[in-house]
Amino acid sequence: MSLKIGIIGCGGIANGKHLPSLSKIEEVEIVAFCDIEIEKAEYAAEVYGVENAKVYKDYKELLNDNSIEVIHVCTPNNSHKEITVAALDAKKHVMCEKPMAKTTKDAKEMIDAAERNNRKLTIGYQNRFRTDSQYLHKVAERGDLGEIYFGKAQAIRRRAVPTWGVFLDEEQQGGGPLIDIGTHALDLTLWMMSNYEPESVMGTTFHKLGKKENAANAWGPWNTKEFKVEDSAFGFIKMKNGATIILESSWALNSLEVDEAKCTLSGTEAGADMKDGLRINGEDMGELYTSYIELDNPGVDFYESDKVDEALEEARTWINSITNDTEVVVKPQEALVVTQILEAIYESAKTGKAVYF
Repeated sequence: MSLKIGIIGCGGIANGKHLPSLSKIEEVEIVAFCDIEIEKAEYAAEVYGVENAKVYKDYKELLNDNSIEVIHVCTPNNSHKEITVAALDAKKHVMCEKPMAKTTKDAKEMIDAAERNNRKLTIGYQNRFRTDSQYLHKVAERGDLGEIYFGKAQAIRRRAVPTWGVFLDEEQQGGGPLIDIGTHALDLTLWMMSNYEPESVMGTTFHKLGKKENAANAWGPWNTKEFKVEDSAFGFIKMKNGATIILESSWALNSLEVDEAKCTLSGTEAGADMKDGLRINGEDMGELYTSYIELDNPGVDFYESDKVDEALEEARTWINSITNDTEVVVKPQEALVVTQILEAIYESAKTGKAVYF
């Protein structure tokens, strides 16, 4: 018997990640599509929907369909809480795109709704499902790095400002690169460190290059009048056990050190980073070593093995957690801490003071 899924928000992230992945899973049927721009919902339904898939402009009408068991929320950040809580109260399991919410308060309301309705809730941090992330997490979990007391969460683009949709709208998104891509890097780092107890945060945000007219950019020049969010942001996070994390994020920065959704870890026994593939470094018998982990096995000449598709792995693991009633990989309580820290960085940037938890 197939799980029936409804998609709320049929824009770029739905068409680029959720729908292609779900369409490859035999155990699901995508039966309903909703978008305030009805043409987007109609297009998605035609490409990915079952025969006679339903199309909606109002997500509340979609939620009235009792046959739908799972909802994917793929809308702007400011609507994540409202739609997710409504879907959970309608007794649906929910996969919500990252970040979990604009505020910690909203994220907590989402968790409360999941608990009172006994439904599963997860957040779309697909970078956990990359081959290098999975390998490094197992290494850290096994204790190979020892106590991990320093981490760097890296999400640096030199010139790649998204100019479409609502990415530059502070009201709808809550911020720029920090909440957009910095959130992925922070989620990865906290997950690797298995540390979700922040003590204090200092943060800075900049709106410098976003003021430049006709700027070089991967997707063409941005409109400076529409660019209402930061172009880069940085955070210094101290955890309750004394561990420290530095978070770096940018859409536009004069830097040749470009990394996105990467982390660097330093522990008492060894360190690791994702700078040049996956590298483990340490000391053995009085000598320093660096190990390069070969994750892309080319196989043999006449056979090319498929690389891991992290979006598909995320979707498949999520669906399995529902059908087998197992724990989700990205726990909402973990995603809440990511939101809590991001919110604190923005608050610290505005006040010039540290935020204490």
